[in-house]
Amino acid sequence: MDKYLQSCKTEFWRNVFKAELDYILQEIKGAKDVLSVGCGPAIIETGLAEHGFNVTGLDISEEALAQAPDGIRTVAGSAENMYFADSSFDAVIYVASMQFIEKYREAVKQTFRVLKPGGKLLAMLLNPESEFFKEKTRKPDSYINKIKHTSINEIEKTIAEYFTIRTELFLGIKGKDIFESCSPDLASLYVIKGKKN
Repeated sequence: MDKYLQSCKTEFWRNVFKAELDYILQEIKGAKDVLSVGCGPAIIETGLAEHGFNVTGLDISEEALAQAPDGIRTVAGSAENMYFADSSFDAVIYVASMQFIEKYREAVKQTFRVLKPGGKLLAMLLNPESEFFKEKTRKPDSYINKIKHTSINEIEKTIAEYFTIRTELFLGIKGKDIFESCSPDLASLYVIKGKKN
């Protein structure tokens, strides 16, 4: 965890988090209560709270949640069995976390349940076709090697069973450079935007 937290403070990762935060802010405009699933030490969630959102961070790791700032409401628990009431949130976000969840289908079902009617799901998935992904998987100690699901199509199909969806590629990364890109080779994230009807 310490190593992860140190890497989060590097200029590269600060720039990645800023780009992701700016993107999320655009996508969840109009929402108030936001659930972030797999929030870890709540870096992006802190940014959302600073923009006036009521953020709840959910993560299975109590160690990661212990690093979250005091102002963020955090809950230790699993995405597959959320302890929130039906229709509790205006938006649910997964920032590069859904592919690490063993039973992501259950997590999608739970997400649908806890979202209010008209609520938004924002699933930012790591794009396995990207240079960034391929480069990271070559490093034995990379967190990406803990990924459980690399088939974006399967995840997309599951989400489409519950939500009206749109998709796009986002966040070009080449080496240490971060830029806008919707190229499958360069965009590090495949984003699925769902709306609960």
